[in-house]
Amino acid sequence: MDRRDFIKNSATAAVAGAAMAIPGISAVAADSSQVDKARTPSDGIAHRLKYNADGKIKILQLTDTHYIEGDERSERAYNNVCKMLDIEKPDFVIHTGDIVFGKPAEASARHILQPLVDRKIPFAVAMGNHDSDFDLTRTEMFKVLRSIPGNVNTIDDEGISNCSNDIITLSGSKGVDRVFYLFDSGNREELAGVSSWGYVHHDQIEWYRKHSAKFTAANGGKPVPSLAFMHIPVPEYTEAISDSTRVMVGNIGEDPGCANFNSGLYLAFREMKDVQGIVAGHEHNNDFVILWQKFFLIYGRFSGCDTVYNDLKPNGARVFEFYEGEEGFRTWVRLNTGEIEQDRYLYPEMKNLTSPRP
Repeated sequence: MDRRDFIKNSATAAVAGAAMAIPGISAVAADSSQVDKARTPSDGIAHRLKYNADGKIKILQLTDTHYIEGDERSERAYNNVCKMLDIEKPDFVIHTGDIVFGKPAEASARHILQPLVDRKIPFAVAMGNHDSDFDLTRTEMFKVLRSIPGNVNTIDDEGISNCSNDIITLSGSKGVDRVFYLFDSGNREELAGVSSWGYVHHDQIEWYRKHSAKFTAANGGKPVPSLAFMHIPVPEYTEAISDSTRVMVGNIGEDPGCANFNSGLYLAFREMKDVQGIVAGHEHNNDFVILWQKFFLIYGRFSGCDTVYNDLKPNGARVFEFYEGEEGFRTWVRLNTGEIEQDRYLYPEMKNLTSPRP
């Protein structure tokens, strides 16, 4: 049984699945009719982060929680989210999609994100393919996510594909010195009779280019160091894995589930010279960092549960730490057992993944 068949069969079982009352969810619903009236920044920036007093900030990436409200197989995901937040105490969370994996989608999303609400941790999402597979459209699910207290995503940009495309900045004493781009890689596509996983479309790439150029101009012509977060990885992940010149740390347990079409997002990053790496989800058995063509291709650690395949155990999360005035960043994987793996400081022009911090 291949990856798609496994997921399809698991989703079917989940819809019919056994119920279990999982306590802890609170009434966090907002009036959805008011959601679209809020958070429409004229400059396109969804949220402005600042460094802490010690000149650091920590961002935790959750991915592929695949939560189903009332399904006892989801308990491991909920407990993992709580544990990751309590151990790492992040300043901000980015969830790179496949938040839910069955009906009721709204209740599922609210429950698995409730630990962030309880701890008052702001967060953003880059939606995954499964987030619109059940009883809500993509737009409806995105509206639910934005109504959850602490979410900073903005409303859909008119004329741009998909929903959760957003920009988050990180500023120090001298202004913006880091940008995080969130891309909605969609669900599935079919072009000329060819079925494919989703991808970032040309209008999204132009949206990125426009904002990237503005940040560069405001920074005196120097590109601002950036990272891109999305659910479905770009095809260059597959190319990099098969390239003997790449350097890697972490686990490869399955082939990347990339689109069959290359829309040119990676090339746009290299041309604009600001994005240093891509951070993806989608695959449950991969959690690597690859250094390839002086660029970082990164997977999060599977944060989910037993509603879907997961051979890379235990679950956990990936963590990023940034330092004021430095172009590099630290990243590691925190396991549910408490251990840390892949603790690395990544920076431009490094030759391998064991280079000392400059």
